[in-house]
Amino acid sequence: MHILKYPAREEWEKIVERPHLDVSQLNATVKGVLDDVRAHGDDAVKRYEEKFDHVSLQSLAVTDEEIQEALHEVSPQLLQSLRLAHSNIEKFHRSEVFHGEKVETCRGVVCWQKAVAIEKVGLYIPGGTAPLFSTVLMLATPAKIAGCKEIVLCTPPNKEGKVNPAILAAASIAGVSKIFKAGGVQAIGAMAYGTESVPKVYKVFGPGNQFVMAAKQQVSLHDVAIDMPAGPSEVCVIADETSYPVFVAADLLSQAEHGVDSQVFLITTSEEMLSKVKEEVERQLPQLPRHEIAAKTLENSQFVLVHDTQEAIDLSNSYAPEHLIIATKDYEDLAAKVVNAGSVFLGRYACESAGDYASGTNHTLPTHRYALAYNGVNLDSYVRKVTFQHLSEDGIRSIGNAVVCMAENEQLEAHANAMRLRLKSLK
Repeated sequence: MHILKYPAREEWEKIVERPHLDVSQLNATVKGVLDDVRAHGDDAVKRYEEKFDHVSLQSLAVTDEEIQEALHEVSPQLLQSLRLAHSNIEKFHRSEVFHGEKVETCRGVVCWQKAVAIEKVGLYIPGGTAPLFSTVLMLATPAKIAGCKEIVLCTPPNKEGKVNPAILAAASIAGVSKIFKAGGVQAIGAMAYGTESVPKVYKVFGPGNQFVMAAKQQVSLHDVAIDMPAGPSEVCVIADETSYPVFVAADLLSQAEHGVDSQVFLITTSEEMLSKVKEEVERQLPQLPRHEIAAKTLENSQFVLVHDTQEAIDLSNSYAPEHLIIATKDYEDLAAKVVNAGSVFLGRYACESAGDYASGTNHTLPTHRYALAYNGVNLDSYVRKVTFQHLSEDGIRSIGNAVVCMAENEQLEAHANAMRLRLKSLK
């Protein structure tokens, strides 16, 4: 970890930089796979499943029998946990339902919006070393609330051709329509272009490695919308002299175990707290099953000592973290000053893990400083706001001359004429 004490503000831009990767070769590889899937459909997907996931598949679709089998394989305790998490995620996202109001902007002109669900959405769920069944709930639950007619899920199978049972159980609980055994770039291509088995969707959601993220960005140029650009996962913790170093260290390590390209960022006003957290990280690290991954992550991580909490929140806003934990005594005051962050956790007990699984907020969030301009997945991610307007004769009288004037000055005579004819019809 890199320890920085009282860095000058002009140094912040360098401090908050994420690692830059040369993705030119990666993008070329991804494009080749996508082109193959577009041209050859299921056959290409199966070939890449054999190449990358080392499994020979007769069919990509997950059957109802496999889903029922998974529900019996998952422990009752995990099923209960999934249902609790789903209930909380559903409650929170139902609070985001849009209720449009009709607004009379001037006499005779009425405008309003209606939220219309995206009809077909695709969810990508990584399998790999940490199958993210929690992400199934995070993505499928708001899609269901929004009213998406078709919710398609792709996830890589194991070498026996089986999907992780917890992923299937979560999909069943959240109401996923169709599930397919496909991972990586080939899964993104299948949902973006459609194959004989996998339906083409209108928007693709979900996390993944650098190949998956590159694939999402490439297909978003011409073929399908995506939830957001993203990079490796990250957390920023703001701590002061009252913070509990055991919790702070645990929060940093919980993010560090995601992957070697993740990043953890500690900002503290207390030099003693910095030392205690560093010691606690070193104590807890060897106890973790994924300690080698976490140790590698810590090599790129920053521990920054600042003068006061105002400087701490300013640095955090510059960093624009995916997850921000404010573990200071004045967390309420600092929360009001948050400008750039994906999701914020307040106080000693609000660990990132709560939001990752069961508090109710969504854990699909902007990373890699994209929180400067993007928010995380929410109900609006699954709908489009369609605007409507109605003009009566009074409406034409209210705005007609202004419309004609503006159109004429933009030299768009046909626009002006469309309104001019209506004005004349009133005389």
